[in-house]
Amino acid sequence: MSFDLEDGRLQGDLPTTDPETAAGAVGPEDLVLVSGFGGVGYPKRVPEALAADDRELSLSVVSGGGVGAELDDRIVESGKLARRYPFQTRRTSRKAINEGEVAFHDRHISRFGDEVRLGDLGTPDVAIIEAIALGKNWLVPSTSIGHSPSFVASARKLIVEVNHAQPVELARVHDIDLRELPPNREPIALDGPTDRIGSPTIEFDPEKVVGIVETERTDDPYTFRDPTEADLAIASHLKGFLEAEIERNPLCEETVHLQFGVGSMGNALMGALEDIEFGDHEVVYFGEVFQDGLLDSLDSGLLAGASATSLALSEAGQQRLFDDIERYAKNTVLRPADISNNPALIERFGVVGINSAVEVDLYGNANATHLGGTRMVNGIGGSGDFNRNSRLGIIALPATASDGEISRIVPMTPHVDHTEHDFSIIVTEHGVADLRGLSPRERAETIVEIADPSFREELDEYRARAVRGGGNTPHDLETALSWHASWNR
Repeated sequence: MSFDLEDGRLQGDLPTTDPETAAGAVGPEDLVLVSGFGGVGYPKRVPEALAADDRELSLSVVSGGGVGAELDDRIVESGKLARRYPFQTRRTSRKAINEGEVAFHDRHISRFGDEVRLGDLGTPDVAIIEAIALGKNWLVPSTSIGHSPSFVASARKLIVEVNHAQPVELARVHDIDLRELPPNREPIALDGPTDRIGSPTIEFDPEKVVGIVETERTDDPYTFRDPTEADLAIASHLKGFLEAEIERNPLCEETVHLQFGVGSMGNALMGALEDIEFGDHEVVYFGEVFQDGLLDSLDSGLLAGASATSLALSEAGQQRLFDDIERYAKNTVLRPADISNNPALIERFGVVGINSAVEVDLYGNANATHLGGTRMVNGIGGSGDFNRNSRLGIIALPATASDGEISRIVPMTPHVDHTEHDFSIIVTEHGVADLRGLSPRERAETIVEIADPSFREELDEYRARAVRGGGNTPHDLETALSWHASWNR
C-alpha cells in the first residue's frame, strides 16, 4: 500500500463508472453493507440509484450507525428495503419499521463488526463505502469510520464512492486497525486514548471492486436544536456532580476521560464542559461520536484530545473542522467502532460515560429505544457499550416529555435496554440520583426526588403501595403497566 496526501484522490489507473451501472452489481436480495456513522460518511449516489432501479429489489441494508436520506428515506420509499441493521435515525425508516414493513434488528455497536465478519447475518454480498481517496488496493474513509473495515473485509464485492466534497486531509485523523477475529485476537496496543496504532487506509483485494463512482455531495449531518431550559438545568446538576467527583473519586485523580451520547442532549452537555472546574486535571474525550460541543473545548485547550469513530457534526461544525483540519488533527483521532466502543478500553481508561434514555424506572432500569415499550426510536447504538463498561455510568434525561404531559420517570419501564446493574447515576433538571450502594427500595425513594414535581406524589404513592406487597424489588404490576397503557392510547 502506498498512500500520499499529495497524490490526489484517485491514485493509479482506476476506471470509474456511473452510479446506475454500479448499482447493477447489487443483486435483488443482496445483503448490502454501507459505510456511515452519526449521519456522516455514508454513500449517496449508488443508494439513490438503487432506489430508482427498475428491478424489484428486496435488500437487507447494514450500516455502522446513522446514515442519510439517500439510504433511509429513498430506498424505503421505493419499497426496496426488506431488512435493516442495526441503527437508524430517519422518520421514514422508523415508520416503516414500526408498521412492520421493514424488519429491524438492534445490536450493540462494539460487537457488530465481528458479528458481520462471523456471518451472523448471513454472507455479505456487497459493501458500498464512501472514501476521500482510493488506490488499487486501499481506500481512505471520509467523515466516519464505523464498521467500514469489517464491512470491506467480509463483503464479496466492493463499490467505492469517492467524494470530492470532503477534504482529503481528513486522512490525518484516521487511525484504522483491523484486528484478527477471536480466538486469535490480539490485545489492543493503545496506552492512551489518543495514541495511534494503525494507518489512514482500509486495504482490500482489488478483485472485489465492481464499481468506482465519483461524487461531490455533502453529508446530511445533524441539526442540533438550541439547548432547552431543561438541558441547561441538567448541565448545571451534572456540573456540580462531576466537580464533586473530581475532588473525591480516585478515578479522576489525574485524568478525566469523558464520553457523551449522540444527539442534541449529548451535544448540549458537551458544550457545557467549559463551565466545569476541572482544575489541573487533564480532560480527554473517548467516545463514539465527535459533535460540535467538543470543538470549543479543543479550541480553548480544555480538552487534551478526542477519540471517536465519527465526526457527527452539524453543517457549520463540519465546515469549521474542514477549514482547520490540520490543527484539529493534532489531537483528534477517528477509529473503527469496535475500538472506539471497545469494552476493555472503556474500562481501562476509566471512562465517565454520559448517555440519555427514553425513560428510567424507580429501580434504575432504563429504556433507550422504545416509546411505550413497543415503538422503536433509533436503536441502542453505543449506549450499552458505555453504560455497562464505564467506571462511572450516568444517564441524563429531562423528567418529562410531550410538554410535561408524560413522566420519563416511571414505576416500571416496559422495555429494558440498560438494567439497574449497568449504570450508577441519573440526572434530570430536578437533581442527581446517586444509586451507588443503594437497595432497590432505597433507589426508588431517591429516584422519586428527581422526577417532575407534578408526578412525584403519584410516584411516591405507587412506591408505598408496592412496598406493602413485599419483595426486594416491590411492584404493583397492574398499576405500573397502566401508566404506559394510558399514554399509548
